[in-house]
Amino acid sequence: MEKYLDIFFNGYKGYANYLWSEITHPHLKNYFYWLVGISLFFFALELIKPWRKDQPRFRKDFWLDLFYMFFNFFLFSLIIYNAVSNVFVNFFNDFLGVFGWSNIVAIEIGSWAVWAQLLFMFVLRDFIQWWVHRLLHWSPALWEFHKVHHSVEQMGFAAHLRYHWMETIVYRIVEYLPLAMIGFGIDDFFIVHIISLSIGHFNHSNFSFNLGPLKYIFNNPAMHIWHHAYDLPKDRKYGINFGISLSLWDYLFGTAIIPHNGRDIRLGFPGLEKFPKHFFSQEFYGFGRNKKNSNTIQ
Repeated sequence: MEKYLDIFFNGYKGYANYLWSEITHPHLKNYFYWLVGISLFFFALELIKPWRKDQPRFRKDFWLDLFYMFFNFFLFSLIIYNAVSNVFVNFFNDFLGVFGWSNIVAIEIGSWAVWAQLLFMFVLRDFIQWWVHRLLHWSPALWEFHKVHHSVEQMGFAAHLRYHWMETIVYRIVEYLPLAMIGFGIDDFFIVHIISLSIGHFNHSNFSFNLGPLKYIFNNPAMHIWHHAYDLPKDRKYGINFGISLSLWDYLFGTAIIPHNGRDIRLGFPGLEKFPKHFFSQEFYGFGRNKKNSNTIQ
């Protein structure tokens, strides 16, 4: 027990030092300034060539979503997630050790060319996340947390990272084992994460252009806007267009639907009118009795 307590408290100290170093020491693999730079890039595109021209430049909940970006990207890890995840990983490895398993790597990709490693990790991680995203819509309990992301009423790049902290827990738990089995390390994760971050910002931005045939591979605003539609097709109550970075999975599994140009469609979900509007009330939403205010599955 003392071992796990040490890991827990060292997790706080280590992440606090890391975050301070990221802010005060810009470098090529600096998540903090990459997030700032990518965000400014898509904000500039929204200002220069907005897809929805009547939407305010500082749209509804712009500042709330901006705070969500930094909270979910950094502050949540500082508050609790990094320390707890360190304990979980060590506990899980110790549990495997009871059965004599010290290495769960099933596919050794370290000998592959770097580009092949990155491509494989990007596609595998996106595939896992696509299924998790479907689960967030299919499960009534998880949908309550996912409503935070779908409470966006005017779309913009920063809406990408508006989501409930429980989503981080669900995604990381499901991702951990398959990614660990290919030796997926934090050093490899940087490039994959930055690419995913950029595509996610693009999907949610008030900016769009014709991708041509690439739309069948990569997610895009014209497709993703329908995922946030208030009124879904009647036979698709659990949602459509679940792609995170890749639209490929939606086309392969028959969940890709774009009824018409969705630029000006209403966003949200039935019951949105009663959904909490402020950060803390949203972050504690999904537990207990507050679900009754908005109980439609999407």
